This record gives sequence, C-alpha cells and structure tokens, in this order.
Amino acid sequence: MGGEAYAVEVPARPVGGVPCRVVVCRDCCCGTSKVTGVDHAAQTARLRAEAPVRVSACLDVCEQAGVIVVRPSSAGRAAGARPVWLGLVNDPDATEDIAAWVRAGGPGVAPRPEILDLYTFTPPRRRTAS
Repeated sequence: MGGEAYAVEVPARPVGGVPCRVVVCRDCCCGTSKVTGVDHAAQTARLRAEAPVRVSACLDVCEQAGVIVVRPSSAGRAAGARPVWLGLVNDPDATEDIAAWVRAGGPGVAPRPEILDLYTFTPPRRRTAS
C-alpha cells in the first residue's frame, strides 16, 4: 500500500477521565482498496495508540471516503463539544494531526488544529424510519 510509515507511541491518558473516542469507517469505501495508497490497518493502529477506536460499518458518507469521527470525552461533552466528522483522511500527515489533537484531549478540551478544518464536514442527517 502507500509505503508510508506511522510511528506508534504509548498514549498519554487524561488524569481522572475517559479520553475522547474515535470511530473509523471501514466498510464499502472507507478502509478498502477503493481508496488507494493508504495503509488502513496502520492508520487505525496509530489512532488506537491515542484513544479507544471503534471500527464502524458504513457511515453513509462514501463521497468522503476515509471518514474518521472524533467523539468528545466526558469533559469535552461537559464543555458543550459535539462529535467532529473528518473526511478524506487518506494520508499519514492528516492521521498524525488527528492523533495529536486526540492526545491533547480532542473536542471541547483542546483546540482543533486549523489544518483539520480542511477535513471537517457536517454529515447529513440520518434518516428515521416512518
């Protein structure tokens, strides 16, 4: 795959709290060979080194393939933070920027690095059953 390497470090955990959580889409488009040049397993492992990671089925935003959702910690939620959706995260530098933000505390705890504004999007509302 891309040949890019990810450095994996021991995560720093917040004192007295649960860290923010990360969801990675790994279904029909995200995490598959449709997105070329990405070592999806290494990306997931890199994020997992910083916070709990849940691998998800399709999040229904395939046009943003390479989707990662950073969910706030309890402290972040108490500060009013909401999950941050990031799309087209298909290179190691973007993954490192996310990992650094998550390590710092994530949504509501640490300011989001400006570079991640390039990846942030608002997901469409989920359909409800009639």
